[in-house]
Amino acid sequence: MLSDMITTTPDVSAEEFAAGTGWDIKPEGACKGEVCVPLPDGYSAAHAADRLGMAVVRNDDAGLVAFGPESLSGRALVTAQAPEVVLPDLDGNEFHLSSLRGKKVVVVAWAPY
Repeated sequence: MLSDMITTTPDVSAEEFAAGTGWDIKPEGACKGEVCVPLPDGYSAAHAADRLGMAVVRNDDAGLVAFGPESLSGRALVTAQAPEVVLPDLDGNEFHLSSLRGKKVVVVAWAPY
């Protein structure tokens, strides 16, 4: 899954923005999957990044610009879909968290520190 990108200019084309971030620029706005965020002022990478809650960081000495991951609600996660996790079950067999996709799951983690 693409979420952020590093480039040499803040003025990337809509195609470059889509390739680097996964957000396609369409007439209805910036879209990823079923989510579309309107771009009422038209497309520019800076405007799209602002509307998507992406941090944009410039390092002029290195000549680089980084577009961070989206955070539509001010939080880092855009969806509640967990990544694939594979752990051994009590018998030592592989258990894939994705086998529970579509079901409500509570994941409890513990660390001794």
